[in-house]
Amino acid sequence: MENKEHTNQNPDLEQDPVQEENSSPVELTEPTTESPETVLEATDSTEEQPISPDAAESETPAAPIGVTIPEEKASPGDIEEEEDLNQYDQEQLLELLEVAVAEPDLNLVKTRIALIKMAFMKKREELLEQVDLEENPDEGTSRRPDQDVLDARFDELFSIYKANKSRFMAEQEKLKKVNLERKNQILEKLRNLINSEETLKKTYDEFKVLQDQWKEIGMVPRNEINNLWQNYHFLVEKFFEKVKLNKELKDLDLKKNLEAKIALCERTEELLLEPSILKSFKQLQKFHDEWKEIGPVPTDKKDEIWERFKNATDKINERRREHYADLEKEQNKNLETKNALCLQADELLTIRNETVKDWQENTQKVNELLNIWKSVGPVPQKHNAEIWTRFKSCMDTFFASKKEFFDRVKDQQMHNYNLKVDLCVQAEAIKNNTDWKKTTNDLIRLQGEWKRVGPVPRKHSDKIWKRFRAACDEFFHAKSTYFANIHTHEEENMNVKDELLKKLKTHQFSDDKNKNLEDLKNFQREWTQTGHVPIKERDRLQNEFRKLVNEHLDKLKISEVEMTTVSYQTKMESMKNDPQARRLISRERDNMMGKISKLRDDINLWENNIGFLADSKNANILKTEFEKKIEMAKSELKVMEAKLKILRQQ
Repeated sequence: MENKEHTNQNPDLEQDPVQEENSSPVELTEPTTESPETVLEATDSTEEQPISPDAAESETPAAPIGVTIPEEKASPGDIEEEEDLNQYDQEQLLELLEVAVAEPDLNLVKTRIALIKMAFMKKREELLEQVDLEENPDEGTSRRPDQDVLDARFDELFSIYKANKSRFMAEQEKLKKVNLERKNQILEKLRNLINSEETLKKTYDEFKVLQDQWKEIGMVPRNEINNLWQNYHFLVEKFFEKVKLNKELKDLDLKKNLEAKIALCERTEELLLEPSILKSFKQLQKFHDEWKEIGPVPTDKKDEIWERFKNATDKINERRREHYADLEKEQNKNLETKNALCLQADELLTIRNETVKDWQENTQKVNELLNIWKSVGPVPQKHNAEIWTRFKSCMDTFFASKKEFFDRVKDQQMHNYNLKVDLCVQAEAIKNNTDWKKTTNDLIRLQGEWKRVGPVPRKHSDKIWKRFRAACDEFFHAKSTYFANIHTHEEENMNVKDELLKKLKTHQFSDDKNKNLEDLKNFQREWTQTGHVPIKERDRLQNEFRKLVNEHLDKLKISEVEMTTVSYQTKMESMKNDPQARRLISRERDNMMGKISKLRDDINLWENNIGFLADSKNANILKTEFEKKIEMAKSELKVMEAKLKILRQQ
């Protein structure tokens, strides 16, 4: 779209610096034309020919007064309007633009449309720069979702305006050609009137009608203006020569022209009070056109009225020159201010920001510089792009570094979040465990790990903490409740275990070894899940249970390894339902491999140490202890290897 080309445009471009080359000041020169009477004596010919500026009969020169005044091309900085369009937002500006483009006469609204366009672009750029430079480090950046819709609507309305303008200009060119033809027809009628033999009254009335018609006709093609004007005044002169208008009628006409020029002088002098330099200058150009259309004045008033008009014109031109000189000084001061802001921005780039607090403090300083920049007016156009590029480069570098830093912070926070999720899973897995001492130690260990883990993204912080806290609170609440009634629970548990011993004594085992293993495993699980018993009964109950289990193992010819591995197999099978099963099993496998490796090293060391023991009483005692220790370690090693085999099958 058209406005996409202005994404990185300097906001200062919406106010043009001083430019005078597009509009020359109106400088009047004193007319040197001869009076109509002199012309009557100077020529007897009625042959039609264009007259030179030196031969014109009127005060108004044949050519435009002074230098030719080009059409004013107002720059954005020159455009002034009583209505402050900056008070509207983009949607309101589009509504104003929609009304403006619907106006049939584009001459009435072309300046307003230009103002609306500049206000819209300025609003658009201010919004884009605000999103780009004030991004929220935690939330990231985003473009306004409705901007493309506004841009599309703007492009559509401006396309309508361009099409209307094209048609309007084409119609104007046609109208100019029609007006040219009409004026040529009036010139022809004037020629006929000059050759007419009618009475003075009739010819003069017809002449006034033709004059009025000539004034009513609008614009003609630019390249025909001077020629038409010279021919018209030549024929007017010839008419006065032809009809020899009497002195009173002539004086009356001169008096009317004098009154018109006096009024025009008064209106020109009023322009000195106009606060808008541009408006006064444009209006002066229109007054020049009116001055040329007004006929001659009495000779004794010619110089006086001319000097009055010229003096007012000179003052307006001088006022305009002073205005632009002051504007240029102000823009040079703005350039100095913006150079100073660039130096401050350069200094901020040299500061090392190592913490979030550092970035927040220096971001505030950068935003303050940006706000000051926006409040400073435009600079000279030749420096405008350079100074803005320098300042924007500093801003871009700062915020790019800030984004890189917070991207790293976010990555670390997400890593911390994953670690804390894992701690939550571990806490939730043991929160219902009634092994109070072990679980308490495990939760305290998890809480210590939680403190060592760094911060997480703000949007997850509260939620993840409540989850971890809830798991810990649930366990410690259950623990408090349990120990508040510890004696009651211990008595109940003792009765349960006594009953379990009775069942184990009388249980009838089958010939199916796997089934017997399963039965023993169930007894063992139920025994373990039963809570604490009175301390004076604990050893008795545990010894009786261990004795009964060993007796059954001997009778059923089941080894300790088989019993242990079956129980471990069941534990691993139940773990598969956990969401973190793969990670937990992997960690268990790594731990088991480490224990096996260490135990093998210990066995090798102990066996090697036995070989160095000499034959003595004390050495034999120590040797016996080592042999028992090695035997127990080898038995434990078999169990571990069996467990590792189970883990590798998961």
